[in-house]
Amino acid sequence: MRNNRRPEWLRVRLPEGKGYLEIKRLLRSAGLHTVCEEAHCPNIGECFNQRTATFLILGDVCTRGCRFCNVTKGVTQPIDPGEPERVALAAQQMGLRHVVVTSVTRDDIPDGGAQQYANTISSIRSYSPESTIEVLIPDFRGNSDALSVVIRAIPDIINHNMETVPRLYRVVRPGAVYERSLMFFEHAKKACPDIITKSGLMVGLGEEFEEMIEVMKDLIGVGCEVLTIGQYLSPGRQHLPVQRFYHPDEFEKLRVKGRELGFTHVEAGPLVRSSYHAAAQLNSVQDISGCRSTQDA
Repeated sequence: MRNNRRPEWLRVRLPEGKGYLEIKRLLRSAGLHTVCEEAHCPNIGECFNQRTATFLILGDVCTRGCRFCNVTKGVTQPIDPGEPERVALAAQQMGLRHVVVTSVTRDDIPDGGAQQYANTISSIRSYSPESTIEVLIPDFRGNSDALSVVIRAIPDIINHNMETVPRLYRVVRPGAVYERSLMFFEHAKKACPDIITKSGLMVGLGEEFEEMIEVMKDLIGVGCEVLTIGQYLSPGRQHLPVQRFYHPDEFEKLRVKGRELGFTHVEAGPLVRSSYHAAAQLNSVQDISGCRSTQDA
């Protein structure tokens, strides 16, 4: 029988503080959603108090039924044409130097919401021209034209989470295809070699260590540069249960292995999520790229 009691290293304080409340008020007044709230992220208190958040566009209802995710599933709403500007205004008011935008999956839209991503990137550029932009996008059902729409808007980082090992896809990510997600990175790099590519993995769903290494190798093979690895935490009884809690030492082992395989940056830890310390990750990659450029010269 599994023991799902969280170990000490996974216990966090309830979110509180002036910054946390201020960001919540700002988001509600703008009619915006964040994945921080929808996914019950354990880092929400820390991030909101540091005036960082990951904006969730295309509404707050997803068309897929991934059993690890807490985002609402069901009937979606029409795309809101005013959403990109509201995101841009909120980012400006929050004083964000690095803006992260993600979305629910919208298989009900021909382009999967790619144009809304492009419009959001353009709006942020208009209101906060000095800010860097990261987008965490769905697979668009393998629609390379949709992916190209996002790439042409020139985000600084384009992220797509592999989430787990291929053996578990049918259970963890119904509707997704492992090989299709890998092709995402290949297409992004061919379309724009300078764009920084990033992915994320969860552990604790029943994967084996060697399976994780194989996924890392696959990602390196298609040009992925940044990887995040965090502990899966079940949002509720209707979701997949946690099979095992990884010790911090195991995350360090995964981080070291990822760097050995060739990732420019690996963020690994029990509470790591895709957007956790995202700005620092970008700075790390840019610093390394700058060193390489100097050496090449």
